Amino acid sequence: MSSGLSGQGPQPGGAYGAGKAGLPFDPVSFIKKPQVILRLVSLLFAIIVFACISAGGWFKHHCQMNDDTNACGYGTGIGVLAFLLCIAFLIVDVVFDNLSSVQQRKYAVIADLSISALWTFLWFVGFCYLTDAWRRTDKDDTSYVAPDGRGKDNIQASIAFSFFSIFSWAGLTFFAVRRYRQGAQDAFTTGYEPDPNTSSPYSSFPGSDTGDPYQQPPFSTQKEAPDYQPPTY
Repeated sequence: MSSGLSGQGPQPGGAYGAGKAGLPFDPVSFIKKPQVILRLVSLLFAIIVFACISAGGWFKHHCQMNDDTNACGYGTGIGVLAFLLCIAFLIVDVVFDNLSSVQQRKYAVIADLSISALWTFLWFVGFCYLTDAWRRTDKDDTSYVAPDGRGKDNIQASIAFSFFSIFSWAGLTFFAVRRYRQGAQDAFTTGYEPDPNTSSPYSSFPGSDTGDPYQQPPFSTQKEAPDYQPPTY
């Protein structure tokens, strides 16, 4: 098996959807990548969610969503973590093409796939949780709800962008799955593709200059028996 497959040497091609290692970084092509665009969109959505909850989700140290501290904490927590994860994977995307080891690229893609799938699920749970908490909120209870409606728009915005984040992270999961499959196919092709320069062990018979691959077997024709001659005494 080649050194690229074992992860010990430079990889000859673009495994896992990346270019050849050592090529100069092109920021324009990088920004145009679908996963990078979705990563930036997910980062923006995460900022909106945790910023809206932090700015308008609290009133007198109470969460305005049914006085449920866990609801505000959950929305803020997954938003901040999603923001940090987007930054981390953007850095990985920048250096991904220069990872000379196929094994390192595989680990990066698996991490991207796992985190994206997990956060798709967490955003779905967060959207349902925040929506239910806001639905059960007594808007007339001024002990934890601002009487002038302050923070209402922030809470509704956080719920809306939690919903949008489900699809942005699902898109990241889709592209991660596609990159993983592409890498697996490339590894299989590289490992089992026959070498065109390798000579066949079944070479043609010596003395054949016809170029016909379907040659006659060496014993298909027999020589004529010589004429019988009586012995001399």
